[in-house]
Amino acid sequence: MRARRLPDVAGRFRDDDIAEVREKARIDDVVSSYVTLKRAGGGSLKGLCPFHDEKTPSFNVNPARQFFHCFGCGEGGDVIAFLMKVDGLTFVESVERLAEKYGVQLRREDGDDEPVRPRGPARGRLIEAHKVAQEFYAEQLGTTDAVVARQFLHQRGFDQAAATMFGVGFAPRDGEALTRHLRGRRFTDEEAVAAGLVAHGRSHYDRFRGRLVWPIREANGDTIGFGARRIFDDDRIEAKYLNTSETAIYKKSQVLYGIDLARTAMKDSQQAVVVEGYTDVMACHLAGVRTAVASCGTAFGTDHARVLRRFLGDHGATSGEVIFTFDGDSAGQKAALKVLESDQVFASQTYVAVAPEGMDPCDLRIKEGDEAVRELVAKRQPLYRFALDNVLSRHDLDRADGRVDALRDAAGLVASIRDKTKVEAFSRELAHMVGVDLDEVRTEVRRAASRPAPTEERRTTRAEAPEVPEPVRPALPSLSDPRFLIERELLKLVIQHPAGVGRTTAHVTGADFTHPTFQGVWEAVTAAGGPPSGVDDPGWANRVREAATDPAVSAAVTELGVEPVRGTSDPNPTFAVAYVYRLQELTTSRRIADVKARLQRTNPVEHALDYNRMFGELVMLEQHRRKLREGAVGQTGGQS
Repeated sequence: MRARRLPDVAGRFRDDDIAEVREKARIDDVVSSYVTLKRAGGGSLKGLCPFHDEKTPSFNVNPARQFFHCFGCGEGGDVIAFLMKVDGLTFVESVERLAEKYGVQLRREDGDDEPVRPRGPARGRLIEAHKVAQEFYAEQLGTTDAVVARQFLHQRGFDQAAATMFGVGFAPRDGEALTRHLRGRRFTDEEAVAAGLVAHGRSHYDRFRGRLVWPIREANGDTIGFGARRIFDDDRIEAKYLNTSETAIYKKSQVLYGIDLARTAMKDSQQAVVVEGYTDVMACHLAGVRTAVASCGTAFGTDHARVLRRFLGDHGATSGEVIFTFDGDSAGQKAALKVLESDQVFASQTYVAVAPEGMDPCDLRIKEGDEAVRELVAKRQPLYRFALDNVLSRHDLDRADGRVDALRDAAGLVASIRDKTKVEAFSRELAHMVGVDLDEVRTEVRRAASRPAPTEERRTTRAEAPEVPEPVRPALPSLSDPRFLIERELLKLVIQHPAGVGRTTAHVTGADFTHPTFQGVWEAVTAAGGPPSGVDDPGWANRVREAATDPAVSAAVTELGVEPVRGTSDPNPTFAVAYVYRLQELTTSRRIADVKARLQRTNPVEHALDYNRMFGELVMLEQHRRKLREGAVGQTGGQS
């Protein structure tokens, strides 16, 4: 089997440079910038998958083998593949980013003069441009032109130390101040425009002018965009708030302001507080609520929820809590109800905190102090209770028809509660709130739960002929099926601990594996030269993966490379031999079953020679199986 080649574009970098990138860019370090990882035993780490929505963690990282694999969606690979998938980069862009971060000098193959980066400025240049811009804006905050900006911060309870902590700055009213500064720092206009810092009309001009600006950062602290607020009364040209437009590094539906400051506290406390504005995030953090974040120029949505869950380590129904703060006015209540749509994404308990008199956390801190902000969060109420109150407030409960209408509206909400163990409790509460009998509520909730959602089937008329489905290949059994346990465990040993396996697998063949995918893995192992004996080769698992031509086999290699080996934390040749014996015992048992089946179909009188030959073969196979079983028991010290 021929080894799978990397994309042609990868050949423009030397193989040893790419290998150095893989070696120096620790996968647990890179992944932890996107996912909260927890130890899972056997040297592996586990977290919520960034590639699909899940409520229990199935995303595994094996630092020793530099692999990741999700048992939920099947995504897997090395550190370069992770960056390609999570940020939508090409192979070259991923290698360049990792090389830049971990100090690897990339060289091209001899004779290759083609450009390696055909699409716009590199991510590193865009990040650097934002770093320069943030420092420039922060410096401008201390100038005489920024008096109004400093007054704005002071009126909201923020001093210079607070501005420094959050990187707040001032964009000069001169429309080309930043443009000139970036040019002076040797950034091209193309790079400035691609970063979203400069716009282009008749000429190049600053995207933000005469505004207070907040840097929007990734979890690792890199600035990738800005939020800007109008502070001058005569500035009526554009909206009150401006945010960086979508760029190669800034996706507003996936960024949260304050995540760089909140991520550690969120993980430790298993709590996240979602507020509405930049000053609210500042107020919460300065008041001691260090888990506060905010969406940037867009409503909090499902993608934001997934980001939060990854950093929360949102692993179970009671693993943590997400608290949304909203103004007490009608707009705030509408926003809170909209959160119900994303609430189903959370496994955490979801709450709403609404301050009195419609104050947001920033206003509350100004008027009543830090303690009031902490108390606001402490007095949060369950989101569903808040929604129930909101629904019932629309009806006149003093009238019989009002109570009927209120019950119907609220029953749908109760029926949609994610945690079904709480439906009864909410039904009792609803009965009390509306003033009706509990049985009436139960009946209405059951009726609401049974209402089918609109489906495409309703739009299909009887006159339409049903489509004849194309024949499909039967799905392969799960790789985790207990029938393939021995095959799976032996392959995990071969991939993760080749030095400990050594020559114990010399007599193993592809016929010993019954799952087609595991057969493919063994073929890839053979194509890669077999387990290196006595030497721990860090590049071994990667060579096996590259030797696989079937994507399912390649995915299986990464899966087997991250899952902990059962029964031991220190595999050795003796441990591996026991699995070899068990695997070959299963192979022998299958052969015995085949021989017995043939014997039953053979007439011992008419085909005596064949019958006796098969009978002798059966006796030898039984003896061989007995020896294998005894050998396996002997290797495990009597434990089967």
